[in-house]
Amino acid sequence: MIYIEYNFLDDDLSYLIYSIVEEIPQGCVATYGQIARLIGKPNNSRLVGRALKMSFRYGSFPCHRVVNHEGRIVPRLE
Repeated sequence: MIYIEYNFLDDDLSYLIYSIVEEIPQGCVATYGQIARLIGKPNNSRLVGRALKMSFRYGSFPCHRVVNHEGRIVPRLE
């Protein structure tokens, strides 16, 4: 398998993910899979998680409103 370094911060897809997450109302949550379907990539929930992990606005960004398929917040791994 070949691994390619990918910069998520300059990617239009990442900004699309960020804009969708910003639209989640306070008190509501969405799953990684739901966001993946909204961006047109229904099998790429891990891409959503990776983009949120690489978010340059961590702390001022409502990524805590995105949960896994069980409804749990996934801890941020460094």
